[in-house]
Amino acid sequence: MKAMICRRWGGPGDLALEDMPSPPLGRGQVRIRTKAAGVSFATTLVIAGKYQRRPPFPFAPGTEVSGIVTEVDAACRRIRVGDEVVAVLDWGGLAEEAVAHEVNVFPKPATVGFVEAIQLAISYPTSAGALTWPHVLDVQPGHTLLVHAAAGGVGMAAVEIGKALGATVIATAGGARKTAFVRGRGADHVIDYSAKDFREEVLKLTDGRGVDRVYDPVGGDVFAQSLRCMAVESRICPIGFAGGTIPQIPANILLVKTLAVMGFNYGYYVGWSPHDARVEQADRTFALMERIRGWCEAGRCRPHVDRTFRLDQAADAMQALVERSVTGRVAIVMEA
Repeated sequence: MKAMICRRWGGPGDLALEDMPSPPLGRGQVRIRTKAAGVSFATTLVIAGKYQRRPPFPFAPGTEVSGIVTEVDAACRRIRVGDEVVAVLDWGGLAEEAVAHEVNVFPKPATVGFVEAIQLAISYPTSAGALTWPHVLDVQPGHTLLVHAAAGGVGMAAVEIGKALGATVIATAGGARKTAFVRGRGADHVIDYSAKDFREEVLKLTDGRGVDRVYDPVGGDVFAQSLRCMAVESRICPIGFAGGTIPQIPANILLVKTLAVMGFNYGYYVGWSPHDARVEQADRTFALMERIRGWCEAGRCRPHVDRTFRLDQAADAMQALVERSVTGRVAIVMEA
């Protein structure tokens, strides 16, 4: 099989397209003929050796694929040969074949194409878990939800899911193209943070009260300013630090406004943590994926891919992400 291989820590340009042997199939695992794979900002951190997980060399990066099952281990019970699926991988996505633990493989909704379905592996469940689980944001009908970086993969998903949950969604994005895109995903209000102070705009939109929930993939000053436009007894969830700065949380603001900061790492639930919890948390992730499938089939969630790239163009796909020129996601396709 052909795969984009990382043999040393570096940038996207250091990856090379190589012929590699098919990965072995282990107990409880599923082999997938990859139709499409995802890359994200996290992928660039993995190949640079700066992510929380460092795969052994040589490896193909990529943690999300869609495709058709071609082989299953005898221990598998849910997935069969011929199934159209989406899967979360430890690594190995940028290859013509992928092997995943059955517990991390889910049926692809019939209403979603293979290219768009890559987002159902990580982006949508990340947002769905953060927004719906009681120990995180627990968004309820009538809440006002502020979503930052709403034109990105997890932000777009958060906008759609917030609306499906009955929230009023205020979204931030930068520039006319991205704000128009976010409006098209159903946000009630969209703020161009490159032209306006989002804190002031949020307070205007909420008559000075502030928002009930904040979903923040950016961090840094965005997180700090979000604390200052939140309602009393509200919650904020840091979901990533795309802005490059990990915020220091001022406890005095939390105390005065009775705010809660709810961290959320979806990786814990799919095996990306020192304690591999993918099996013990399986019922929770299965239920989450079924809920997402229902939203997709009802037209409430519409995964969007901005553009596609061939496997040998994976470095170009990552560069587009670094340049912040993408709305939604990009996808690597294995076939024309």
